[in-house]
Amino acid sequence: MKKMIALHNFNHVNKKSFLFLKALLVKYKLVIRFIITFLLVYTVLSVSYKFYLQFSDGSKYYPDFMTHLVAKQSEAILNSFNYNAKVLPHADEPSMKLIVNNLYIARVIEGCNSISIIILFISFIIAFASKLKTTFFYILSGSVLIYTVNLIRIVLLTIGLYHYPHQKEVFHSVIFPAIIYGMVFLLWIFWVNRFSKLKKGNE
Repeated sequence: MKKMIALHNFNHVNKKSFLFLKALLVKYKLVIRFIITFLLVYTVLSVSYKFYLQFSDGSKYYPDFMTHLVAKQSEAILNSFNYNAKVLPHADEPSMKLIVNNLYIARVIEGCNSISIIILFISFIIAFASKLKTTFFYILSGSVLIYTVNLIRIVLLTIGLYHYPHQKEVFHSVIFPAIIYGMVFLLWIFWVNRFSKLKKGNE
């Protein structure tokens, strides 16, 4: 008899635990879905990008195509402002040296090409996806904006380092990272408040 009572109590506790867990899942399903989708998309894109870097031998575009492209475009923009800039492959590491008026000012490394930031941006947008067309065009326009602002960031950082080399840490570690990540954050906020399913679900 005692065993039956104990078994009944055990089953009752299990049922209550299951119902409690189910209620939590229902209550926080949007959060859980967001986290799972974000991590899945971020992992897939990051692994794909890692494979891209591994297969980039740097024989034609050093150190890889995207980093090389960003370096050359930064050079072109600086030259349009009459800064006599040129980029050269770094002999000791996979990066491009950015030279202004024969002074080695900065280096463009893989982390400067904005792809990692764009992957982070895309993962968030897909996790809060809206209609396919809306999501696609927001990702496209947002990625182009991030890439463009990153180029401007590199150019302004180079000009700043050229004229104020003693402010290197402030420029590189505080001001310009805040600009690019702040913009991505604003794009996320705008997406959630204007287009995402989360916003529509609350209306």
